[in-house]
Amino acid sequence: MSSLECYKIDLKGLTEAETAFEWDVDDAFFSTLDTTEVQQGSLHVSGSIRKASGFFELLFHVSGTVSIACDRCLDLMDQPIEAGNSLVVKFGSGNPSEDDVIVVDENEGILDCAWLVYETIALAIPIQHVHAPGKCNPAMTHVLEELSADRSGDEESSQAVDPRWEALLKVKSDF
Repeated sequence: MSSLECYKIDLKGLTEAETAFEWDVDDAFFSTLDTTEVQQGSLHVSGSIRKASGFFELLFHVSGTVSIACDRCLDLMDQPIEAGNSLVVKFGSGNPSEDDVIVVDENEGILDCAWLVYETIALAIPIQHVHAPGKCNPAMTHVLEELSADRSGDEESSQAVDPRWEALLKVKSDF
């Protein structure tokens, strides 16, 4: 995990009121985190941490692309990512009751931003990710068309209905 050391911020060592940072996230970042959803990408993270009385305000912006599997053909596709996040960091112990508040042990004083960056990237990915029309794998598209419910429904309608079901179809049509 030594490649993630650059994502750690020493909060106790901050001397200025506001400190800027920049990171480039690549495939090594995702492989070190050992995540399943995103495994490849090229992104730039920029942000700042502002020191205030009793807390720190962490702001960062992520932009670039990640490679994820298309929901339709399962080939990798590039998904553009543009996201930002704003969090409050406090010294203390225990779990905070608020979602946007991170508590850092005062004795340690180190904020690890690697997982925060990954979560921001993962949450920026749309729920459904498919290639643009005509860009999916043609072989997979052909198989999907053959197995599609719409097409198989057309074939079934041309075949004779089992006589045991005719009475049910009649009841259905009466309503």
